[in-house]
Amino acid sequence: MRLSFAEAIGYLGVSESTARKWVRDRGLPVHRADERLFVNPVELWEWALEQRLPVSPELLERERRMQEAVAPISALLAAGGIHHDVPGRDSSEVLRAVVDRLSLPPHVERSFLATALAAREAMGSTGVGYGIAIPHVRNPILLQVQEPTVSLGLLREPVDFGAIDGGPVHALFTVISTTVPTHLRILAELSLLLHDEELRRLLQQRAAAPQLFERIRDLERSDRRNAASAASDAAGK
Repeated sequence: MRLSFAEAIGYLGVSESTARKWVRDRGLPVHRADERLFVNPVELWEWALEQRLPVSPELLERERRMQEAVAPISALLAAGGIHHDVPGRDSSEVLRAVVDRLSLPPHVERSFLATALAAREAMGSTGVGYGIAIPHVRNPILLQVQEPTVSLGLLREPVDFGAIDGGPVHALFTVISTTVPTHLRILAELSLLLHDEELRRLLQQRAAAPQLFERIRDLERSDRRNAASAASDAAGK
């Protein structure tokens, strides 16, 4: 999926002149095709996060409405695992400890993945606020895995990740994706879940895995009911 330059500007909520200035001065990522400018939505979301700029939640919500099937976060998390008491004094140490706990195919070199995640972090924090970070490789097909996974690491001690709200991080959702659309869809689903205050409280308390899974599945069931209700209302009009 790609966005026109006008669509990207809409998600950023700025004028065209400001956006073009950002392309020139701040590295807003654009691509040219047939003498027109396009923007990759994953790159746009990451760039806005790195620049500490607000971006409309509709960017991710749009991807949630795409038809490509992606397993629920609860299923992806069941595959990736919830890991408590993750050690580390800084972001690099924490990322190495997280990678050591990931369920990965034998061909994936863990030291390479830890380096890739740290390099991505050096480009701009993946700390999204509320003590939560979502580390991920910039190119989601880099690892050539067969299935996407999400892993949750609950840190032994909060660590500075340079998060967008300036607070330390105590929970990391590590996303391993198979394709760019899948990558953005997973980010969209995570973003929706993390709006829930109760889930954020459980993460801050380093709650037991069954409690976390129960809350996430409750939220997913509620979302499915809301979607079904909206579809029924639309069909009745």
